[in-house]
Amino acid sequence: MAAIRQFVTGAGLLGRGLGLVLRSPRLLGLGLLPALLSGVLYTIALVVLIRFLPALSELATWFADDWSNFWRDLVEVLAGAGLLGLALLLGILTYTAVTLLIGDPFYEKISELVEDRFGGVANGVEVRFWSALRRSLADSLRLIGLSILVGIPLFLLGLIPVVGQTVIPVLAGAVGGWLLALELTGVPFQRRGQRLRHRRVVLAGNVPLTLGFGAAVFCAFLIPLGAIFLMPAAIAGATLLSRRVLGQPIDITTVGSL
Repeated sequence: MAAIRQFVTGAGLLGRGLGLVLRSPRLLGLGLLPALLSGVLYTIALVVLIRFLPALSELATWFADDWSNFWRDLVEVLAGAGLLGLALLLGILTYTAVTLLIGDPFYEKISELVEDRFGGVANGVEVRFWSALRRSLADSLRLIGLSILVGIPLFLLGLIPVVGQTVIPVLAGAVGGWLLALELTGVPFQRRGQRLRHRRVVLAGNVPLTLGFGAAVFCAFLIPLGAIFLMPAAIAGATLLSRRVLGQPIDITTVGSL
């Protein structure tokens, strides 16, 4: 029951982040610009994929060239649906890392404002812009690579009858949520001088809480345009998550304002 409560609490952090953002147009404006830019890039990539999807499906089903028309067409349709599903899954898993990289200064500011609202960061580390960008790039590339390595097996497992339509979606949500939590907490952890390896250790000590937040973000990003409009809320929620797992207060105070 304690784990369930922690999971629900973690999911609620996204809602709290959304509440903070909606009460502050400044936070909303800061977060939407890079999210919109990433959204445009991913939309263009999706349109290109759909344009060439029939040709890619035909290439992927070369073994069915000698089959009857019905079975060949059926296999090509299934292959096309599979390729599209894989692209969408990888898009969800990599979108956050790319958006965080593009909007690093914006999300740094959002996270800082949220931190100030709840008491600030004692002994925070001042990181120069180019150093922060270099570290963010390195961490983002690692997480994108990990997302691809995880996403492809999940896609293949999703083709298994019954299991692929029941167990695998839940597993994908859990794994995807964990990766999203790792990505989104990068800014507040970096402010404390901690890198990706530190985040893994700290978040691993708070699995239910982290999975609750990450799963909520993962499901929200499945909503059309959800990743764009909820990215500022996800950043705010990830800042609250970081403070919680690091033993810092997340109760509203009068220390700062948004």
